This record gives sequence, structure tokens and C-alpha cells, in this order.
Amino acid sequence: MAKSESNLFTSGPIAKQIVLFALPILLGNVFQNLYNSVDSIVVGQIEGLTALAAVSASFDITNLITGFFVGFSTGASILFSRYFGKGNYQRLHDAIHTILLLSFIIGIILVIGGLISSPYLLNIVNCPLDVFAQADTYLRIYFIGILFTCLYNVSSSVLRAVGDSRNPFIFLMIACITNIVLDVIFVGPFHMGVFGAGLATVISQGLSFLLVLVKLMRVNDVYRVDLKHLYLDKEIIKETIRLGVPAGLQMIVVSFSNLFVQSYANSFGSAAIAGMGAARKVQGYVTMFDQALCLSITTFVSQNIGANNVKRAFEGIRKCLLLDIICVMSIGAITFIFAQFFVSLFTNDQSAFPYGITLIRIYSPLYIFIIINDVYAYSLRGFGKSGVVMCISVLGMVIIRQIFLAIAMGINYDVHIVYFSYPVGWFFSALFVYLYYRLFVRHNYAHLK
Repeated sequence: MAKSESNLFTSGPIAKQIVLFALPILLGNVFQNLYNSVDSIVVGQIEGLTALAAVSASFDITNLITGFFVGFSTGASILFSRYFGKGNYQRLHDAIHTILLLSFIIGIILVIGGLISSPYLLNIVNCPLDVFAQADTYLRIYFIGILFTCLYNVSSSVLRAVGDSRNPFIFLMIACITNIVLDVIFVGPFHMGVFGAGLATVISQGLSFLLVLVKLMRVNDVYRVDLKHLYLDKEIIKETIRLGVPAGLQMIVVSFSNLFVQSYANSFGSAAIAGMGAARKVQGYVTMFDQALCLSITTFVSQNIGANNVKRAFEGIRKCLLLDIICVMSIGAITFIFAQFFVSLFTNDQSAFPYGITLIRIYSPLYIFIIINDVYAYSLRGFGKSGVVMCISVLGMVIIRQIFLAIAMGINYDVHIVYFSYPVGWFFSALFVYLYYRLFVRHNYAHLK
């Protein structure tokens, strides 16, 4: 195959490359977060507290399913980046077509499984009876769009792996604007409630996948997709499982653990669900800066490892960490100061305000642990250590957090303990992943200092 004209991160100014690559991802994350946020804002302002609680009660459940493909697509992107960095374009072509077909198959299975398990999942999170019916309706509609979400994440990871973060942003922007318009129409004039909010999201998700697929089919480059070439390569599937499945399973296990955390929160009533749901939406906007930079560092590290340029990979990690701290902690400070304003965007019910405001102000100064964890975890994935990252995340985000909740809530059943359970998980995950990075990865390349 001919040489690609796409972006290589194996030479040039590191910080500038990371920032320019991260910016479209960041803007794309804004629109990605708007999917659920718009649903919450529209139903919260038009339909009221109960409808907002129904959407919020589904938050961790939807993350449980979509999280797998976010992790899976991250692993796939590492594989794409490795082949691209090595200049092995034939193998890149094989990997793209194999993983797209594999994603379609897994996506269908997840849709069916989600539709069947919806009420059982809501029972796990202790969803209150006054919002159960609406939450089940929203969740079932949302599950229908999971296939599009799966395929979009994997397809856009192809573009990011070759240095194109601009087009995924454009496609998400178009889809999100569509979602906003349909949300307002379906929930407002059409009075379709949470069903309309879910339907608007599904249509928008389908549009985002269609746009990225058309781009991949029409591009004149080494990563072009031809539907006639879709097939399953056993070796690529094995490598994808090694890199992508641990990341996907990590997302599932952590999200499943979040269901039990959510069940504690739900036991405090609809006001707590709505307020805490609003706060976590705000958190999503703060940490999207972190997500954009970390996706950048995964691609950066993967390409440089593929090109055997390890010293440059480590330099990129250091600069990414500094950029991440500056961005996230600055935005976190703003949300701390204006917490009430941000909660009011999602609900005008005063009973929900204390829950949301308190949670935002607890989270804001502790985002530093998310930053440390994510930068080193995503960097380790670039080194092919997805399995290690999964184990560390499960230990910190799941096991230690659940032990903390079980003991602390047994001593004093208080909503503040639920608030602090997330930062506890962030801290231990950050500590473990940093120690592994320093002792078992960076130490092996000490001669490059």
C-alpha cells in the first residue's frame, strides 16, 4: 500500500501535537456529553423532578453498556496506531475490517441483552417506585441505540489512530445539534416525555455512526473501509482481545460497581437522585478535558512505541500530565465557585439543590486523583498494558470503594459517605497505577533519562 498522508506523532513539537490533537476530541466530548445532558435538562425543566430522576437513575446503567465499547475502542485504537506507526498498512486494513465486523456482532448481543435485562438492572440500583416506569422506558429506548454507539466509537477510533480527531468532532457536533432539536420537539410540543428524550438520542447516535462510516468509505487513504472486505482475522481478534477486552471489561466492572453506589444514593429519594445526577453531569464536563488529553496520549504513546521511539513517548506523558492538571483543576475551581448555577441548569426544584451543590464542591478539589490515574492508565495502554490497567482499576474503583461503602454506611448511613466513595476509588487507583508505571515501566527504560 502507498504511504499515508495522515498525522504521525513520531516527530515534531510534542506539546503542540498533543494539544492540537486533543482540541477536536475535547470539543467532541462536549457534544458527546450533551447527549445525556440535553435529555436531563429538557425533561428536568419541562417534565419536572420525577422525569429528571428517571433519566438520572439510568445514568450508571447506560454507562455500564457503552463503557465496554469505549474501552474496547480504546484498545482497538492502540492496535490501529501501532500498525500505522510501523507503516504496516496492509495489517492496518485487516485490523480495521475485522474489528468493525466484530463490533457489529458484539453490539447486536448487547442490544438484545440490554432490552431483556432493563428492569433487573433498575432493581439492582434500587430505583424508587415513583420513577421506575419512566426509567425503564428511557432505558429500553436507549439500549436500542447502543449498536450505533458501539459502531461509532470503533469507527471514530480508526480516524483518531491515524491522527484525525477533527472529523469525529464534526460528526458528533452534527449529531448533537440533531439531538437537541429533536429533544425539544419530542419532549415539548409532542409531549413524549422520557420516551421522546430517549428516541431523540437513538436517532442522533445513528446519524453519528452513518457520518463516520461514509467518511471511512470515501477517504482515499490506507485506512479506507470497503464493506466487501469485512471479515474476521483470528490473529487480529486475539490481539484485539488482549488490548481491547481488558479495557472494555474494566469499564463494565467499574460501571457495575457504580450501580451499587447508585443504589445507596437512590435510597435517599428522588431529590437526592436528581441533585446528584446533575452534579455528575457537571463532573462529566469537567473531566472531558482529561479524557481528551488522555486519548491523545494513548495514540501518541502507541505510535511512538510502534516506531521504537520510547524516549519521546515518556516525554509526551510528562507534558500531558502538566497540561491535564492545569486544565482540569482550573475548570474544577470554576464549578466549585458556581456550583448552584450549574445544578440549576438541570433542575429548578430547590429540594435537589443541596445534594448537587455539596457533591460538586467535594469533587472539585479532588479531581487531581482522576488526572493522575487517567494519564498513567491511558499511557500504560499505549505500552500494551491494558490487562494491568484493568486489574488496578478494579482494585481501586471497585473492591476498595465497595469495602469503604459497606463499612462506612454500616457505621453511619449518611449521604456524605456516598459522596466520598468516588474520590476514595480515584485515590487508590491513582496510587497503584503510578507505582506500577514508575516501578515496572519507567524503570525498565531508566537508561533513556
